[in-house]
Amino acid sequence: MGRASRPGCAGVTGFELRPATSGDLAFARDLTCRNMLRYYIQNDLLWLDEAFDVAWAGRENWLIVRDDVLLGYVSLSRDAKALYIRELHVLEAFQGQGAGTWAIDQVFAMASKEGRPALRLTVFETNPAKALYERKGLRVVGQDECFLRMQRDVDELRR
Repeated sequence: MGRASRPGCAGVTGFELRPATSGDLAFARDLTCRNMLRYYIQNDLLWLDEAFDVAWAGRENWLIVRDDVLLGYVSLSRDAKALYIRELHVLEAFQGQGAGTWAIDQVFAMASKEGRPALRLTVFETNPAKALYERKGLRVVGQDECFLRMQRDVDELRR
């Protein structure tokens, strides 16, 4: 997708989504590892750079930017049932400034525009980001070991 077709715009917040390229892989991998390694350790899971790289290549990846400053990224996938947030990460220095909330709003808008039945994501049950997702209308619909599956039906967006 080119810049003209990106799902969001800078708007009042100054945030924008820009398509990520293969050149952004190292940034995304390092940010994800920094943000998630403690949860991997807590749950006795193994972080593998190679697994991240394979997943990145198969997803639609967007950079979260404000005033040409890279703040984080969101990684998406789709099937007939939903649009999935596979990764959403913001650099620690920029957390708490609305970038994650804004990115979720943009992905909700994508799901609605595409006519997807739902927006879904998976989060470690001990991750404080769960509270953000709940504020954005996602609810827990299942649990797998250390993960919570969360969902918001798209028709809720139209109410």
